[in-house]
This record gives sequence, structure tokens and C-alpha cells, in this order.
Amino acid sequence: PFIKLKLQVKPAHQKTPSYSYVVVGAGSAGCVLANRLTEDAQESVCLLEAGPKDKWLGSSRLSWKIHMPAALTYNLCDDKYNWYYHTLPQAHMDNRVMYWPRGRVWGGSSSLNAMVYIRGHAEDYNRWQREGAEGWDYDHCLPYFRKAQCHELGENRYRGGSGPLHVSRGKTNHPLHKAFIEAGQQAGYPFTDDMNGYQQEGVGWMDMTIYKGKRWSTASAYLRPALSRPNLKTEVQCLTTKVLFDGKRAVGVEYVQNGEKKRVFADKEVILSGGAINSPQLLMLSGVGNADELKDLGIPIIQHLPGVGNNLQDHLELYVQQQCTQPITLYKAQKPFHMIKIGLEWLTLFTGYGATAHLESGGFIRSRPGVAHPDIQFHFLPSQVIDHGRVASKIEAYQVHVGPMRSVSVGWMKLKSPNPMDHPILQPNYLSTDIDVWEFRQCVKLSREIFAQRAFDPFRGTEVQPGPQVQSDADIDAFVRQKADSAYHPSCTCKMGSATDPMAVVDSNARVFGLERLRVVDASIMPSIVSGNLNAPTIMIAERAADIIRGRPPLEDQGVPVYEPPTLETQR
Repeated sequence: PFIKLKLQVKPAHQKTPSYSYVVVGAGSAGCVLANRLTEDAQESVCLLEAGPKDKWLGSSRLSWKIHMPAALTYNLCDDKYNWYYHTLPQAHMDNRVMYWPRGRVWGGSSSLNAMVYIRGHAEDYNRWQREGAEGWDYDHCLPYFRKAQCHELGENRYRGGSGPLHVSRGKTNHPLHKAFIEAGQQAGYPFTDDMNGYQQEGVGWMDMTIYKGKRWSTASAYLRPALSRPNLKTEVQCLTTKVLFDGKRAVGVEYVQNGEKKRVFADKEVILSGGAINSPQLLMLSGVGNADELKDLGIPIIQHLPGVGNNLQDHLELYVQQQCTQPITLYKAQKPFHMIKIGLEWLTLFTGYGATAHLESGGFIRSRPGVAHPDIQFHFLPSQVIDHGRVASKIEAYQVHVGPMRSVSVGWMKLKSPNPMDHPILQPNYLSTDIDVWEFRQCVKLSREIFAQRAFDPFRGTEVQPGPQVQSDADIDAFVRQKADSAYHPSCTCKMGSATDPMAVVDSNARVFGLERLRVVDASIMPSIVSGNLNAPTIMIAERAADIIRGRPPLEDQGVPVYEPPTLETQR
């Protein structure tokens, strides 16, 4: 009754304001929810973000490190807009500690990522349905990919043409991108004109979330257009420390801003959109998780849910690098004089080499016969990247980023302590199975084979990485252990599933099991990782969840044709 009384007071006059919805995390999912839930004028939303706004004085030019596509590595180097997580030492990777950047800013990781727009394969979503995520098959997900998207090539059965999320193709027409696509075909892979459409399998041009030369994050696509609505309130630089419960019902959250503890209440629902690390962390801090582990930390139990923080999945990738005999890579562009020139062109016109992330071509192939849809992904780059871009490239070189997309190694995350400021313990368990090691070995061999095709003859110098001395399986495996790195796709830590699955955390409406008025909407609720990058699927999840929360009938498109390889008896 006390809380009810509080909530009836007009928000303007009370210390603890209330809104219809409190959304925690203004990232790839949270910005979508903030926009869609405030379309209903009678509902109000409070959107909390731990990081700052993504624009300084409202200007993309002043915040060029976020908004200039080519500047993407800058924010991977420090913790200004980045949680800057690290994993436990990885036993199967020479005990290396892996670096995991995560967005802590309006737009979340869509303000830090490489702007690659990849949806994954239709079968990923059909698998979700089989894994207990009822109503999340491809027929029900595709319409939300379309709803979100505004593709510069116009709409069709697969692409959207009028959504808020602008998607474009590369404009550089770089001869090395053309060589990669040609070499892929010479190696026997098909050309695909849309890897997000009918046919994922093959090599082709990649879609990117870039609009008029600027990064098109969810802050730009969804949040900024909604900021003028009177029913949206945003708070930045506030760390949410726990969900507040009245019995089993979520009633609000507590957060810290400028060293001060504050509370905000939700009349309808609390929605966690902190991402695959922060959402399970916040649940555990709030007493929702494995009861034994929470007891050991002295956290009062609200709900025993052993799946929270488990089922952690990620993609690993490595770079196969080749020297280039012609001075056409991005090596020169990284010299101070050229960087200033490129920067000035972008600051004045938003065009040129600053207006792209340069990951303009890529592909999807199958690792072996019998695999029904692609499980290896390529991103091609006409440049050399060293240590997440934290070290400048040394030579004229090009590279392909390659990695398996459906590795079977699964990890976990746990609280280090009951202190919300402490980063959680991250254990991805990379390469802990024989098949994962075999697939990576295959990735290296298949990449080398593409680089050996005649399309690269005019450009091919010596191999830089792994290097000509690395030939035996044992040598390749050692190279993988030393050089593979996260592709920055942590997910699945609050997985969606059926009530009979003891490890499921949310039901197919994204509601946390055993609790009322609490949902999780972000990449953590994926039942299993999809075959590709995670930003587009995360936005789709939020679009679909918004309709569920608003009680709107789900969109559906039945029987959309999807490419199948002519035979599974061969690898290509």
C-alpha cells in the first residue's frame, strides 16, 4: 500500500518518480524499446544509461570518434564509452586473458561496433523455436528485421525500405574487395547479391549500418527521433545497482548517479536491456540467479534461477594476413598527414575513406560436407589490423577475418562480489572441444585457399599471418591458440526457453520466470548464438519484444523461400 500511495502522487512533486516502464540500458535493444514504447502517448518510459550521451553538444563532428565510421578502433582502446571487460585466462588458448569491449554510451555497442549488418541464417531462428523460444522462428522474425530496416537498395520480401535503421553498401569500390569476391568464386563458392536475403551462402558485398557517411547506431536511428516526446525521460551516467521487488513483483530500480543513490518506479514493467553481461549481472545483484552462489555472496534470494549467467556463447575470429605488392591498402591512410586529410573530408562532407569501416566484402561458407547452412564467416579488409586496432599497421597488407559461427564450447559468468562496480567473472571456455579446434584449423586452410586464387595474383606478397612456416595441423592449432580473439559477440546468458527447461531464464515473451513485471530484452535472451554478427538480431529482438509488450498481434510472413545448397555431399 505504501508504494501504491507513492505512485499516485504526481511525478513532479515526488522524490521517487514513476513511469509506465523503466528500461535499463540505452543500447542496441534499449533505444528501440524507448522509441516503440513511447509511440503510445498514454505510456511513459524512463531510460537509464550507465554511460554518457553519444554526442558532445549534440554534434557528430565533435564526437567524431563515435560517428566517423573509420574511427571505430579509437573507442576500443579506452574505457570512456566502453565497459572494457576481460575474461579469465583461457586454458585452451595458452592461458590468454581475452579483451571484451562493450558499449557504455547511448547506442551501446552499436556506437562502438564495426557497423556490419548481418542477420544470421533463417535456420538459426527455426532452431530457436525448437529450443523452446515459441514464436521466434524465421516466419516471425523476418517481418521485424524488415520493420527495423531502411535499405538503400529499396524493399523486397527480405529487405525493409521504410524503417528507422538505415543500411547501406560500401562505396569505395576498392580493387582488393573485388579481388576477394572474385577469388571466392574462383575457389568454387557462389556469389550472393544479398547475404541477408534469400541466400546467405557465398561471397559478396556486406550491408553496413552507415547513413550519409555516418555511423547509424540505435541512438541515431531510434533514440534521437524520440527525445522530443514528453513521455520519454532519459538519464545518463547512472549505474543501475538493483531491481526493487515487492514480493515477486518488480516495482522499480535503484541506481547511483553522481555518487547519489536514487530510485525510480515502474507502474507496468521493469525491462532489462543491459546486454549479455550487464543484464545477468543485474539480475544476480538483485537476488535472481543460482541461490547457492548468491547465498555465498550474502545476497538475499528473490528467485532461484540457475540459468542466469550460464549458456554464455561468443564467436572467435582470427586474421589471415597477406602482404600486398601494390601500394593500395589502407596503410598510407593511417599516416598522420593522410589521416588529417581523410578527417577533414569527413568533417566537411561526411564522405571519403572516413565514411566507411572498410569491411565492405565478406562471405559465408560451410566447413565440411553434411553441414546444412554456413558455419564459417569471412570479413575482408584491405588493411592490416594488430591487437584490436590498438597498434598501427606496419606494412601494405590485406586480411580476412575468419571464424566458426556455431562453436559448441559454452561458458558462464558469475558475480565477483556483491559490489555492482566490480566487473563479473567471465569464462567463455573458448576452444574447449575438439570439433571447435578442427573448425578453426579448417578456417585457416580455406582462407589460404581463397587468397591463393588467381584474382589475387596482381597483389599477392608473402603471407604475414600465420606465415609460410605454419603448415602442419599442430602448427596451425598453435597459431589459433595464440592469435584468435573474440569477435565481440557475447550472448545467451539469460536464455529464452520453455517452462520445463531448468536453465531457461525468460519465457517466449521475454518475461523472467517466477517473477512478475520483469522482462529481459537484449542479446542475453538468445537461446543459442546466431550464424553471424549480433547487432541486427538484437535490434530485431527488441522490435518484436516491443510488439509483445504493447499487446500487439505478432507480425508473420509464412513460406519465405530460403536457399538450400544443391547437395550436402560436398563442402561447396
